[in-house]
Amino acid sequence: MDNIEREIAIKESDRFQALFQYASMGILVANGKGVIVMVNNFLLKQFGYFDPLELQGKKIETLIPARYHQRHVGHRSEYEINPRPRSMGLGFDLYGLKKDGTEIPVEISLSNFISNDEHFTIAFISDISKRKEIENAVLSQKEQLASINSKIEGLNNELEEKVELRTNQLQQTLQQLQESKDELSKALSKEKELSDLKSRFVSMASHEFRTPLSTILSSASLVAKYTQTDEQAKRDKHIMRIKSSVSNLTDLLNEFLSIGKIEDGKVMAHMVEFNIKELLQSICNELQVIAKPRQKIVLTHAGDTLITLDPSLLRNVLINLLSNAIKFSPEGGFISVASTTKNKSISLCIKDTGMGISAEDQEHLFERFFRGKNATNIQGTGLGLHIVSKYIELMNGQINFESELEKGTEFIVTFKQDKIVKA
Repeated sequence: MDNIEREIAIKESDRFQALFQYASMGILVANGKGVIVMVNNFLLKQFGYFDPLELQGKKIETLIPARYHQRHVGHRSEYEINPRPRSMGLGFDLYGLKKDGTEIPVEISLSNFISNDEHFTIAFISDISKRKEIENAVLSQKEQLASINSKIEGLNNELEEKVELRTNQLQQTLQQLQESKDELSKALSKEKELSDLKSRFVSMASHEFRTPLSTILSSASLVAKYTQTDEQAKRDKHIMRIKSSVSNLTDLLNEFLSIGKIEDGKVMAHMVEFNIKELLQSICNELQVIAKPRQKIVLTHAGDTLITLDPSLLRNVLINLLSNAIKFSPEGGFISVASTTKNKSISLCIKDTGMGISAEDQEHLFERFFRGKNATNIQGTGLGLHIVSKYIELMNGQINFESELEKGTEFIVTFKQDKIVKA
């Protein structure tokens, strides 16, 4: 019977040793006097030791920086009086001391047990250096973002002061030009419109510029951390994110420039003859590449193929409408592009199965800087459809749409021509 019990005891001891030695965290056992009794291999590696005999028989304070020794002895004495499982160091940072004298941030959980009437404490120790490094990097990025936000707020305040100054000048002009009431009324109306546009612009810019700027900042910070040759793939990933964000900012600025040119009368329609089906096919092929997963763009054409319009302006119109269909449709969505030439008329229809537009938002859809309430989390300036409507107007066309929330949207663009040439 004694042999059986001895074998069971040996097996239990082997199991304990396996669990103890192969655990993926540092484990230390100390007696009631704070003397180290046992350490596992993981802890030895954590603290730069090679032999457990280097630590066994030594005080726990061997693994703690000297400046914390006195405080730790007091905490240890308190724990011996009232031992219980708990986390150590709540509310402040803990550090361990490696054999070579370097310090590492750690997390420690304590437990206790009694063997042969003697109290023992078990400490489970985790090296959190990587986590601290990430936390410090995140904190640094937050500080940099706070600085950027502060600059944006400063620009906003400066813009507010300029608007206030302009308003005061208009009020003075109103007092001096009592006889020009009609002209002053128009000026004040224009000023209100500019103020509204300013508010929309600041709101849009602070949102749309912050996202790519934050991406550029975080990616640039992370690229600096990948210094090894075998980390090129990681560097390439963040470089592509930076390029994409710069491209987005470039698109935003191009839209602002387009609005300025249109309003200054610098954009003119240059009518030439071209193949509408070939143009549509080229655009669909180009945008299919950037479509969401399983989104399918289907093109159909009926009637003659040679038309006379401005192909550059029409291309911009179609790219904007088709890009919106991709952006506001779900993965796997169906997008239809249909063109028809009949009876001196050209009709272009772009239809999606996306989120749709509410009846309230439909009234303002072509206004500058307007964005639907259900599209605030999707990138955009609110200028695209306004520019589209102006381009269509320059080509003597019309744009209409039909939409219902969660059922999709269809844009219909029509042009009248004196002559449609057969292919």
